[in-house]
Amino acid sequence: MYLGDRTWPDLGEYFAEESLALVPLGSTEQHGPHLPESTDHRIAEALAREAAERTGYLCTPTIPVGVSPHHRQFHGTMWVDPPAFREYVESLTRNLTYHGVDRVVYVNAHGGNVAHLREVGRRLRDDHAAYAVEWMWDESIPDLVDELFASNGPHGGPKETAMMLHIDPDIVREDRFEAARDGGISDVENYDGTRQFGARTFYDAIDNAGNGVLGDQTDATREKGEQLFEAATEQLVRLCEWLAAQDFEDLLPKPHV
Repeated sequence: MYLGDRTWPDLGEYFAEESLALVPLGSTEQHGPHLPESTDHRIAEALAREAAERTGYLCTPTIPVGVSPHHRQFHGTMWVDPPAFREYVESLTRNLTYHGVDRVVYVNAHGGNVAHLREVGRRLRDDHAAYAVEWMWDESIPDLVDELFASNGPHGGPKETAMMLHIDPDIVREDRFEAARDGGISDVENYDGTRQFGARTFYDAIDNAGNGVLGDQTDATREKGEQLFEAATEQLVRLCEWLAAQDFEDLLPKPHV
C-alpha cells in the first residue's frame, strides 16, 4: 500500500489494523558517467513499494536527498547537513507515530545515511516512541552480490548498475560502461591508494576515483539486476513480517541490570 495513492478513510482502516511503515530513503548524487543521480532513491523506492505490494504494509513517499557532501565536487549532487537530515527523518517518523505506527523500516540505498538513521532509531527507541531499523538492500544479500560480480564496487559499480538496468533501463547509459570502468577504480579489492599507515586519508569520492565510481560496470546485466531485486525484496518482506510479529515491549531498551 502506497500512502500517497490512498484517501484518508482508507488509511484510517490501515492504521486500525497495522502499525508498521516502510520509509524509502536514498540520495540525489553522482553515480558516475553512466547512472542517473536518482540511482539510490529510485532503488530504495522500488524495493519499498514492491515489498509493500507483496505484504500489504504501508510505504510512505520517498526521501530523495540524503547526506552526500562527499560527492559535492560532481555536477548536480544534492545534500543536506547531517543534523538537518536526522531532525527531518525523526520528525517524519514521529508524524507516523501520531497515526499509530510504532515500528518503521528505513529502506535505505545510500551508505552516507546509515550512521544517521541508526542515531535516529536510537533516539526514537530510547523515547519508547517507535522501533525504527535501517535496512540496506545489498547488505541483505552479500553472498549473491559476491557470486554475481567478479569486481564489485560500493558506489556506481555493477550491483547498482544492474539494479538500475532492471528498474529503469531507459535512463542508464549503457554506452558509457567501459568509460565508467576505465575512468574509475575497477579493482577495488586491491586498491589502497587512499590509506596511509592504517589511516583513511580520503574524505570525498573524488579522492578515490576521478569519475566518482568503483567497480567494473561492464559486468552488469538486466538479468543480474532482476536476481538482485527479487532476492533483496524477499529479505525485506521477511524483515517486515518478523518486525510486525514482535511484541512492541520486546523491541524497547532492556532495563538496567
